[in-house]
Amino acid sequence: MKKILLSIAILATASTAPLFAQELDADTQAKVTAKIEQIKTWAADAGIVKAVKAHNESLPADLTGMNQDKWKALGILDPLVRNLAKNDAAAVIKSKKTDSVSEAFLSGAEGTKVAFLSKPSNWSHKGKPKHDVPMSGKTWQGAVEVDDSTGIRQVQVAVPVLDGDKVIGSLCVGLDLGKLKAE
Repeated sequence: MKKILLSIAILATASTAPLFAQELDADTQAKVTAKIEQIKTWAADAGIVKAVKAHNESLPADLTGMNQDKWKALGILDPLVRNLAKNDAAAVIKSKKTDSVSEAFLSGAEGTKVAFLSKPSNWSHKGKPKHDVPMSGKTWQGAVEVDDSTGIRQVQVAVPVLDGDKVIGSLCVGLDLGKLKAE
């Protein structure tokens, strides 16, 4: 009986979820689209490409064995987290950040983190559209949400990181909708 009730609850939630999805107005969507074009140039930066290639070739020793449970247990001041927020690729992202960017994280081919502005909720985004769609060479845009890690009403977008024509990683950026509308 519990399984049936759980199944009904899951189906009810799934069937009503689109009713609560928020669409962006045309002006805001145009601003998001323009930001995506900017973010594509970030992903093409030589420093970003170099960092992702190095990460894919050999995961840094201190990150070997990292998983979601270990990641969640790390505080923002942990040296592993600080290194990913202070490395050369993170510096590139920070140098390009505007006020409307609420978060940004760079992932290697396996979805594991290469760099970020601040610690994201997940160590790996493999298996999630924000990583898998860019890994197929396409741009991804998520739904309007209140982000778990920042608490900001935003929309996430993600683009592929390319080495020539080969997709080697993804760059996901959260756009603060309040600040984006003001730009």
